[in-house]
Amino acid sequence: MSSKTSGAVESASHDELTRAVSSKVRSKEPLTTKMEGIPDFFYALKASAPSGHDSLVSERARATFDVHAMTKILFGPKLMRVVVDVQERLMADGGFSKENRYYMGRSERFLDRLAMDSRFAQLARELKWNDAQRTVANLLIDEPGSVRNFVASETELGHGSNVQGLETTATYIPETEEFEIHSPTLTSAKWWVGGLGKTATHAVVMARLITKGKDMGPHPFIVPIRSLEDHKPFKGIMVGDVGPKMGFNCVDNGFILFNKYRIPRDHMLMRYSQVDKAGNYHAPPVQRISYGTMIFVRAYLVASSALALARGATVAIRYSAVRRQFTDPIASKDDNIFTNFVPSPQNRPTKCETAVIDYSIQQYRLFPIVAQAYALYFSGFWMLRIYVKMMQGMNEGNLDLLPEVHAASSGLKSLTTTIAAAGIEEARRACGGHGYSLFSGLPDFLNTFLPLVTLEGDNHLLTQQTARYLLKQLRAYAADPTKVPKSEGSTTKYLATPLAKAWASCRTVADMHNPAVLIEAFAHRSKRLVTDLASRMAKGQTWNDSLIEMYAISKAHCQYILLRNFVHAAHHDKHILKEPKCGAALGKLCVLFALSTMEAELSEFVEDGFMSAVQIGWMRDELKKSLALVRPDIVALVDAWAIPDYVLHSALGRYDGKVYESMFEMALKEPLNVKARTRGDVVEGYEEYLRPLIRRGLSDAKL
Repeated sequence: MSSKTSGAVESASHDELTRAVSSKVRSKEPLTTKMEGIPDFFYALKASAPSGHDSLVSERARATFDVHAMTKILFGPKLMRVVVDVQERLMADGGFSKENRYYMGRSERFLDRLAMDSRFAQLARELKWNDAQRTVANLLIDEPGSVRNFVASETELGHGSNVQGLETTATYIPETEEFEIHSPTLTSAKWWVGGLGKTATHAVVMARLITKGKDMGPHPFIVPIRSLEDHKPFKGIMVGDVGPKMGFNCVDNGFILFNKYRIPRDHMLMRYSQVDKAGNYHAPPVQRISYGTMIFVRAYLVASSALALARGATVAIRYSAVRRQFTDPIASKDDNIFTNFVPSPQNRPTKCETAVIDYSIQQYRLFPIVAQAYALYFSGFWMLRIYVKMMQGMNEGNLDLLPEVHAASSGLKSLTTTIAAAGIEEARRACGGHGYSLFSGLPDFLNTFLPLVTLEGDNHLLTQQTARYLLKQLRAYAADPTKVPKSEGSTTKYLATPLAKAWASCRTVADMHNPAVLIEAFAHRSKRLVTDLASRMAKGQTWNDSLIEMYAISKAHCQYILLRNFVHAAHHDKHILKEPKCGAALGKLCVLFALSTMEAELSEFVEDGFMSAVQIGWMRDELKKSLALVRPDIVALVDAWAIPDYVLHSALGRYDGKVYESMFEMALKEPLNVKARTRGDVVEGYEEYLRPLIRRGLSDAKL
C-alpha cells in the first residue's frame, strides 16, 4: 500500500474503513486471460441467465441492516485497518499466490509452504510487522506451516489424553547436573508433534521427572533436536515425519525417540516446579496454576471455531443464492431476479429457475449454521475476556475463577469444534455435487479443521471435566446456599434454581421469541440432567457408567452458555445497541439458534414433561417462521464476516457470484489438462498404456 493510500485509510471514518475492507474480498475476474490450447469459441460462451453476480447483488439489496456496520461490530476498526493493509501487501506479492494449491501433491505443497514461510519472514522484517500483523497475515495465507524453532512435544504413540500415563523419562544425574531423556518403549515415542518431523530445531518435551529414585510425574524440558549448523539430528535422537494425513499436510507432524540423551539441568522449565543441583524436587505452590496456558489455547479454539464455521457458511449461502434448480413461483415470490426475469432471444433458459436458497429444506440445513457461527463468535470472545480476568486474579494470588473457567473452556472447546466440523461438512453437502470438488474450497478446509476436535483434548473426554465441576457445584449449592454465586455473570448460578415441573413462562406462541423464556428452558434442561446424574451416582452408578450422561450434561451446559452470550450480545452489548438494525437482525438470528438447537435436542426438553405437546408444536412452527424472518438478511449476514476471496479460495463462494466461470477456469488449469494440451490434447501415457488397452478392447469387441 502506498503512503498516500495508507494515509487515506488511516483518516477514513469507520464506515469508510469497513467499506475498504469489504472491497478487498473480491477475486480477479475469471476467464479474462486466454490460455494456450483453448479454442476461441469457448471465450464467447456465457453462463445462462440470470447471472450469479446479479443474483447476489439482488440479495444484498434485500438486507435490513448495514453490512458494514455489522462488520465493524464483529471486528472493530483497529483490526480492520490491519486486515486492509496486510491483505493488500500479500496479494501484491507473488510469493503468496494460492493459484496452484489444489493441484499439488504433499511434497510440492510442503515445499511451497516453506517458500511462503521464507518470503513471509523477509516481508515481515522489511515492513516491521508487529504480532497482530503477523497473525493476520498467517490467517490470510491460510495454510498451516511448519517453520518454527520450538515445538511442544507431549503426545506419544501409546498415550494422548492420559498425560499421567506418558512413558518418556527424564532422570536427573546430580554428578553432571544433567537430565537423561529416554524412550523406554516403542509406544513412548513422541508422535503427532507439529513441525518436528523435518523442520524444528528444539522441542519442549513432556517427560516423567525422576529424581532420587522418585517419579514426580510429567514435567516440561527444552530439548535440542537438530544442529543449528547443518540441521542434522543429534546423536541419541531418532526423528522423522509420521506420514500423510487427512489434512494439515504442509505440517511435518513428527515422531521422536530418545536413547539416553543428556541435557543440562537448566533445560527444565522451572517457573513453577524446580529441581536443585542436589536433585531435590520443589513442587509448585499451587498444582493447578499451570492450567492457564491450556485454558487460553482452548479459549482460542472456541473463537477459531466461530470463524471456521462462518467460512463454511459463507461459501454455501452465496452458492445457494446463485444456484438455480427447477421452478417454484411461490418459493420465489420475494426474488426480484425471478419475478422480473425476461428471457433473452439468444440464450436459454426461457424461464427463470428458483434459487436453491429459497427452498425451505436448504434454509433448514444452512440458516442454523449461520446462527451457530454468530453464537460461537460471541461466546469465543466472552471466553477470552474471562480468561484475561482469571489470569489477572491469578497474578494476584486469587484462584477463585479458575475452576469455573477451566470447566467452561473444556466443555466449550468440545462443543464448538464439534459444531464447526459438523457445520462445515453440512455446508459442503448442501453445495451438491460441486461441493465435492476441491474448487469449492470446503473439502480441503474441512480436513484442515478436523484435527481441532482431537488436539488439546479429545472432545468426548473433555466433557468429563465440565460435568465433574457441575456435579460438584450442584452438591455445594444444595449443602450451603451461601456458596451460590451472587454475580449474574456466573455460568452455574442456575444450578441453585428449583426445578420446574413445566415451562410455565411459555404461555403463548409469542414467548418462543422471548430470550428470557428461551434461556429458562436451556437452564432447566441442563440442571435437570445434572440432578438426574447426581441422583444415579449417589445410588452407586459408577464413573464409567456415567460417561454418556456426562457428555450430555456438558453439551447442555455449554449450549446454555452459547445462548446466554448470544442474547447478551444481541440485546445488551453497548456497541450493538448503537446499531439497532444490526441488533434486530442478530435478535432474529439468536431466536433461530435457540429454536434449532432445541429441536435438535428435543428429547432432553420433553422427557421430564417440561415441554408440553402444544409447546413442541409452537416451537416447530416458530422455527420455520424464524427461517423466513432471517431469509432477507442471510447473504448480508455472511458478508458481514468480510472473509476475503483470497482466504475462501472457492469458486462457489466468491463475492461476485461468478461461480461457473471460476469453476471452468480452475478446471482448465488442472495440470492433467494443461500437459495434455501441449500434446494435442492427448493425455500423457497414451502411447504406453492407454492406446494398447483401447486397441485390445476394440479387437475383443463383439458386435
